[in-house]
This record gives sequence, structure tokens and C-alpha cells, in this order.
Amino acid sequence: MGLLGDELAFGRALTAPEYESVMALGHRKEYAADTPLLTEGDRTGHVVIVERGWVTVSHVTDRGATRLILGLRGPGELLGEMAALDQHPRSATVRALGTVEATVIGGDAFRRFLATHPRVSGLVIRQLTFRLRSADQERSALASLTVLQRLASRLTELSRTAPTGPYAPSAPTSGARTGSTGAVVHLAQDELAATVGATREAVAKALRLLRTQKIVRTGTRMVEILDPALLALLAEGHRD
Repeated sequence: MGLLGDELAFGRALTAPEYESVMALGHRKEYAADTPLLTEGDRTGHVVIVERGWVTVSHVTDRGATRLILGLRGPGELLGEMAALDQHPRSATVRALGTVEATVIGGDAFRRFLATHPRVSGLVIRQLTFRLRSADQERSALASLTVLQRLASRLTELSRTAPTGPYAPSAPTSGARTGSTGAVVHLAQDELAATVGATREAVAKALRLLRTQKIVRTGTRMVEILDPALLALLAEGHRD
């Protein structure tokens, strides 16, 4: 399972001249927390490159009442490229997680640029391939893993986010169950549920079990990882 983007974000994979040329195609825009950058179902065709901050990528399930968070995207990430290339309705909603600064580029300008810059076009194809593979892994996890396994996997992933990310460790993690302060994931229970495709009630039950075993400590919009090693074992299916 994986919510985070490619190991090398689109913007960071560009050469300096490529980066300057791409960014010159668009205009800078700031988004307040919880503001949508892109909306599922829209027929807009522009793309967005995140410069500062983080966003969630989410999709409404067939039932229409459940939101599934598909990804977290940070600085350098390219968003909205699928609709820009195939000109179909947006397949997901991108929403600001805190204040976000981004460059917005029109679809026509972006397509023309790719047509004349094959290396950059290749980077976009690589990103699409990575995200499709990641989506396949997510679907497999939803079908085969328990809520506890999915939650343990997600918390493990988010706790390892780089220091510049939205879920950076508050102090070095020792792996011990006592005293030390581990990584802290700042998500509410309903948001955690949306990242693992489960109900809030099911996630609350799993968190109670993790608290009982002193693997995590919870608070308001906060899960602190006390025993990352055991959490990782639970993610792999070990329950002993």
C-alpha cells in the first residue's frame, strides 16, 4: 500500500531549463486549507504543479457516500495530467492539506510542451505508470488485508514521511515502548478511515487494539507511533 507519490517528483526530475520552461507556461496560485485544486467530475483540462504544501487526492466510491483517499502529494508533484491528456472528466478530487502554493498550466499549453519535449513527456508517462501500479496495489490490499493490517501499513508508511512532509517525526524513533516520542501522524479517525477504505467505526476498533498493546497513543487528530517495529509486523500480518 502506498499513499505517497513517486520517489522523484515530476518537478524535481526536470533539468533546470526544463523546470523554468514548464513553470513559465502557467501562473502561481495560492490555495487555503481544505480548498479543492481539482474536482472529481469536472471537465477542466489544466494541470497543477505543487510548489509548497501538501494535498490529498480522493475519490467518491460507487455508493456515493464514502470518500477514499488515494494519495498524498507534495512539492514538485504534477496533478491533473490524466484529464489534460485524454480530455475526459476528472477522476479524483485534489484538496489542500493546509496552505498550498502551486503553478496552474492550461491543458493546451501543457500538451504542446510535451509534444516538443520528449524527455519531459517520458517523465509524465513514468508518473502515470507509477500511479496506476500503486492503484492496483491499493485495490489488492482492500480485497485481501484486514482493517488492522491496512491501518498498520498506512501508519507505518506515513510515519516514515520525509522531514519536509506533513507527517514528519517529532523526534527520532527508538522503537521502544517506553518513554521515547515516536513519529506522529496528524489525521482524524475519519480521515484515517478514508485512507484505508474502511468505516470510522472499524478504524476506531483497530486503534483501540493498538492502544491496548501500547503500539500507538492517540489524541485529537493525532496518532503517535510508540512501537514502529511491532506496527510493521502487524502490517505484514503477524499477530503474535
